[in-house]
Amino acid sequence: MAIAPDTLIAARANGTDRVRIANVDSAKYPSREFSASGDVFDIDSSVHEWSNYFKCGYRGIFDHIGRKDGKGFDVLLDGAVPAGGGLSSSAAFVCATELAVQRVNGLDLTQSQLASIAAHAECYVGVNSGGMDQTASIMGQQGSALFIEFHPKLRATPVKFPETNPPLAFIIANTLVVSDKHVTAPVCYNLRVVETRVGALILAKHLGIADRPACKNVDPLTFKIVMDEYFAGQDAGSAKDEVQTWIDRLSTMIEESKKAFGAHPEGYTREQMAAAIGMTSTELSAKVHEQKFPVRAERFQILNRALHAFSETLRVVRFRQICEHPSGDVAKALGDLMNQSQDSCRDVFECSCPELDELCTIARKAGSFGSRLTGAGWGGCSVHMVPADKVEDIKKALAE
Repeated sequence: MAIAPDTLIAARANGTDRVRIANVDSAKYPSREFSASGDVFDIDSSVHEWSNYFKCGYRGIFDHIGRKDGKGFDVLLDGAVPAGGGLSSSAAFVCATELAVQRVNGLDLTQSQLASIAAHAECYVGVNSGGMDQTASIMGQQGSALFIEFHPKLRATPVKFPETNPPLAFIIANTLVVSDKHVTAPVCYNLRVVETRVGALILAKHLGIADRPACKNVDPLTFKIVMDEYFAGQDAGSAKDEVQTWIDRLSTMIEESKKAFGAHPEGYTREQMAAAIGMTSTELSAKVHEQKFPVRAERFQILNRALHAFSETLRVVRFRQICEHPSGDVAKALGDLMNQSQDSCRDVFECSCPELDELCTIARKAGSFGSRLTGAGWGGCSVHMVPADKVEDIKKALAE
């Protein structure tokens, strides 16, 4: 879902080759200046520097159109999205930069193009990013959630929340534990990306489809691509609707994951992962681009990451199904899925933290239907689906 807090950029062409960026909070984020066709494209991912995210959006646009001849302009940035809070502050910054660059340079890219460019652009700062945050920032619609798919192409389907009495409301509560993906990436965010992508490679091998072009000639291979290829052609002529097809496929993949990874419940060493795929450890490291996105782990928890990835997607699909075809106690059903999600984030994907767990517990006791972390995890914010007539009570409980 898109939310009200935003990142704002004021921009004006300056008729020079210079890009000058400033922040309203100049004490924390000092002004910077770059060449519009030179060092604005240079991003040192080893340095945690605020202007790098501006450079990501700028470079992403020009890499996409295959040019390096941008116009100079002046920029002033302000925002209400807390940095490191799990509310996509970096995505908001990159997406806002893209829009400013597009306007100043007279470009006309589609929403899908902008979202895809932004998702890739954060890789320049060393974060092996997905694309949900960027897609929600660019394609979000008021009053709707988005069901986002990336394969075979980016597609965002608005999902309206059902009418309930009392109406549903959402509260966002910040743990104030800063979770900076760039800083903790090797042992948190990027590590989970590597674990899931290695999992996709092993699962494709297990299912006998690793040599198919759809799996062999793609980088990165994801669980979604593996699932789609495994079921390719199997649903032809089926009377099942799209959501039921998702549910059936995901349920199968959960069981196949248990078979594929169940012999290593304690996790895989690098050597074991490489052997399972049929390559050397060095080849595997290159395959997952570890030279660009380094990770640190003694054992890689492939089974748990696969189970979370597929079961979490299944919860999202069931959430959509309930919203589109509401019956019975809708609020409880949706809340139960959110609570199950938090349990899995904590115990299976291991991306929660004690402060997030505590906020979820407090909110549920005060009347929340469902509470979970939002964003990458390891700190940041929690989101709570609550009855509208209990918003103030639950906010009070969280604050106290």
